[in-house]
Amino acid sequence: MNADSVLFTPERRLRAPWRILIFVGIAIATTIAAVVVEGLVTAAATSLGYRLVFSQWSLALGFLLAHLVVLRWVDGKSWEFVGLDSPAARPALLAQGTLLGALSIGVPSAILLLTGQLNAIPSAPGSSLAAAGISFANLFPAAFSEELLLRGYIFAVLREAVGWRWTLISTSVVFGLLHIPNPGSSGLSVLLVMLAGMFLGATLIATRSLYAATLAHFAWNWVMAALLHAPVSGLPVATPDYRVADSGPDWLTGGGWGPEGGIAAALGMFVALIYLNSRLLRRMER
Repeated sequence: MNADSVLFTPERRLRAPWRILIFVGIAIATTIAAVVVEGLVTAAATSLGYRLVFSQWSLALGFLLAHLVVLRWVDGKSWEFVGLDSPAARPALLAQGTLLGALSIGVPSAILLLTGQLNAIPSAPGSSLAAAGISFANLFPAAFSEELLLRGYIFAVLREAVGWRWTLISTSVVFGLLHIPNPGSSGLSVLLVMLAGMFLGATLIATRSLYAATLAHFAWNWVMAALLHAPVSGLPVATPDYRVADSGPDWLTGGGWGPEGGIAAALGMFVALIYLNSRLLRRMER
């Protein structure tokens, strides 16, 4: 094996590891640039008496710019390669992704509330509507950033190289490991985040839409933060008027990690995965 074969396939295309390394390098550069621009704009607005809150939008923008660069100048591919083309944004797909994410965590949480395993208790007065808006501003770019990183270009390149099954498994494992630093993480919570990675990856494969996967991710988190006023992956959220506390065992309710850290949430994801497999992923085998 010579150096040329290490770098290129017989079709004279860069091999997957090098393409991913190039993407990571460009993503670091574009993200740093986006953060710097955010800082300059924020400073300028502050000097004029305005307060801007960008949250994680700069991270999402950095990753999106990295996709633009590698697709255009490294691979010569269109946005379809990563599920960000116009057909991938069809309203039906967006609605499907949103409902999958919301129902997969919403229904198990509702059952826990009805059975007394979770309880809504009063908290400090405030505006739940304002908190829901803030949750949107924070959670949507965070979800988009994570989807761009793990189920965007890297996912597409790995899928092309090793097939969708191994890509789904490997990216889901990484997704779970990235959540280890979150407050209150445990072996069970990390395993459940890996399962969530399988669910989101399956949504992407089934719909061929990274938009749908992003909305599934966002809707899942938003239901916990804005409706349940419960932690999201161990991270605290605003809880005006009420918050949801667990009175059942942590393995069922998720404890301080939030409802997504319990077996009830796992059952919700399993149902969603069964649906995706029976209704949508079956066409992969045709």
